[in-house]
Amino acid sequence: MPAVTVDDLTVLHRIKGPGLGDQPRPVTSVSTAPQGYEGEGFPVRRAFAGIDMRQLDPFIMMDQMGEVDYAPGEPKGTSWHPHRGFETVTYIIDGQFDHQDSHGGGGTITNGDTQWMTAGGGILHIEAPPEWLVVKGGLFHGIQLWVNLPKDAKMTPPKYQDLRASTVALATSQDAGALVRIIAGEVDGQGGPGATYTPMTLVHATIEPGARLDLPWPVEFNALAYVLGGHGSVGIDAHPVQMGQAAVLGAGDYVTVTGAERQESRTPALDVIIVGGRPIGEALAWAGPFVMNTKAGRFGHPQP
Repeated sequence: MPAVTVDDLTVLHRIKGPGLGDQPRPVTSVSTAPQGYEGEGFPVRRAFAGIDMRQLDPFIMMDQMGEVDYAPGEPKGTSWHPHRGFETVTYIIDGQFDHQDSHGGGGTITNGDTQWMTAGGGILHIEAPPEWLVVKGGLFHGIQLWVNLPKDAKMTPPKYQDLRASTVALATSQDAGALVRIIAGEVDGQGGPGATYTPMTLVHATIEPGARLDLPWPVEFNALAYVLGGHGSVGIDAHPVQMGQAAVLGAGDYVTVTGAERQESRTPALDVIIVGGRPIGEALAWAGPFVMNTKAGRFGHPQP
């Protein structure tokens, strides 16, 4: 997995364990993501499908793109499409995506890079594999997370944050058995490069078999864990989870994720996205790529 890796985890900052009186976050539900296709036909898992929007706030949805090993001629992307009223966070673990927008922006994201696009008042956008990848084929894997914007930022001018893999903050667990990549937010004083309108934390953790990650988490944030690959458990009660499953966690001070002792050969460790944020608590009018507070707002009319 080319997303940032470290040969010796013991050299990294070790995340402090739970303190006296800290409460673990209980698992309130586990769901399995349905599979489908997006854009011109690349496979996705709808990571948060079926989860109550009140438990997701400030997030709207997340897709796991792939993991798929394309044959030559198979890689696919999207056609031109609009966005308004939210942010897309595209994190590429394996493979490469080129992007271009109607404001003249564009670039390439690959192996551990993140493209953070604030659609704001509206933008047209296209994402596609580069020509060489279409010709050659190859592995493609990543996620796209949609983050809502609060009412006062809905019509902000569009902008990008191109977050290179080299800028991601790295840490490890107390037992040095988990690599924690902090893309946005802060974990035990380690801050990721992503700048957010609504306070949130986005982490990609790789947890070795038998290792345990206790992740301190702001009490005012919600928390969700989604398994990209492998087997393990979430919570101190060890709710089993596997690839394609999402766990919603309740209130508490820290999140616990443990890698199963035995893994499949193709997924030697547990890979998990852990995400949470401070709920916005505003009305939501969501239709396709438009996420506003009212139906009128989706079409550019002033919002009350």
